[in-house]
Amino acid sequence: MLTRSRPISSEFLFFKTMTLFVFWVLLSASFDWIHLALGLACSFGVTWLNSGHSPFIPKFGLWLRIFLYLPWLFYKIVQSSLHLTKLILDPALPIEPQLISVESKLNHHAAIVLFGNSITLTPGTITAEVDHNKLIVHAIDNVSREDLESKQMESKIAEIFKDEKPDL
Repeated sequence: MLTRSRPISSEFLFFKTMTLFVFWVLLSASFDWIHLALGLACSFGVTWLNSGHSPFIPKFGLWLRIFLYLPWLFYKIVQSSLHLTKLILDPALPIEPQLISVESKLNHHAAIVLFGNSITLTPGTITAEVDHNKLIVHAIDNVSREDLESKQMESKIAEIFKDEKPDL
């Protein structure tokens, strides 16, 4: 038998349903009443089924910090793209592919997920494996490896999750 770990307010159910419904409308781009009614029903159904089991509680401070992290990540993606372009266009092709082990001090599952995805989004590096707070990363060269080992990305993500209680 499944039990709720916390009560869910009707305002929260409404907010979550409307958020999913807006997402439905944006993705479907269908504005006839059948599609809108189906979208609203599906949005409510998903919200209702997940209402007692979802660990998500709106934490606008956390989402704001993630939103503010995205421009920095975009900058790193562009910077790495330019570096990778330089490597590819060099006739000598000076790559040194390597697998490196990265021990993270992040103590929240979502932080580890964001860290691994950020690494993969950055050209020249791919997160190959994650085991708790240990990541195996493929780096195309020493510059990509050194950028990862500088821990700059990890510290920015740690700052995002500074107010979250550890779950690892």
